[in-house]
Amino acid sequence: MNQPVIQTSNLNFSFNGSGKTLDGVSLSVPQGSIYGFLGPNGAGKTTTLRLLLGLLRLQEGSIEVFGKNFLQHRIDILKRIGSLIEQPSLYAHLTARENLEIYRLIYKCHKQRINEVLHIVGLENTGKKKAKQFSLGMKQRLSIAIALLNEPELLILDEPTNGLDPNGIIEARELIKKLNKEHNTTVLVSSHILNEMERMATHVGIIHKGKMLFQGTLNELQQMKSGKASLEIETSDNLKSVQLLQQKFGAQQQDGKIILPFRDKAQSAVVNKLLVENDIDVYALHPQRNDLEQLFVDITSYS
Repeated sequence: MNQPVIQTSNLNFSFNGSGKTLDGVSLSVPQGSIYGFLGPNGAGKTTTLRLLLGLLRLQEGSIEVFGKNFLQHRIDILKRIGSLIEQPSLYAHLTARENLEIYRLIYKCHKQRINEVLHIVGLENTGKKKAKQFSLGMKQRLSIAIALLNEPELLILDEPTNGLDPNGIIEARELIKKLNKEHNTTVLVSSHILNEMERMATHVGIIHKGKMLFQGTLNELQQMKSGKASLEIETSDNLKSVQLLQQKFGAQQQDGKIILPFRDKAQSAVVNKLLVENDIDVYALHPQRNDLEQLFVDITSYS
């Protein structure tokens, strides 16, 4: 997973000259990854994805997909990509199979491919049910089925879980993981739901106000998160406790509590034992972990 499928350099973009929507965005999506493109609404996610698909004209910077310059090889590259940007475009009065047949003719796929993608997304048993009768989750899965018709090596999804209920979110997540694992599809998926990305992504990019603030593996992001975890302690004698714990554990007193960097449960046991052996009553002792939401706030607060 070292060779990037997508490589952008210094993407700058503005609408009608009104301030930068994108400011020097350099994106690197490794082959075989599920790349979570994260940021709040208006951060520049959709604009970036539209540039990657040629739906917006490139203003500044460069885009390479599959190791080729996008502007020079646009048609060949797009034949190898499937995408779902914003709302799915479906014919509400047609069945799932009829919707797929229309796009199959456009993509010039063999008829059997319709059965294959219906099975992949779990819609093979919808029969004569019209798309207008589908739940939002089913519509999303049908839209992904359309994006899969040409057997893409790269799938680009813009907020695929937006508006879904919990079951729909789980279905979409498992489908994306299945496509990646069983069909070797590289997936670039944008979202503002950070904890959802934590459940599926292998790599993460965080964009805020048009700027990339973080890019790396999910493990690297989680290390940042765990690095900020702390152990919070309340005792009968905080002053004495800090003196005992400061040198070995880096303890500090803060707002009537003792705070020290948290490593694991074994550390908690050692700290508790040390305090009790020194005749200090421990009233509370528990880890405070920053979740991904808080980490995002920490990262974006410096932009």
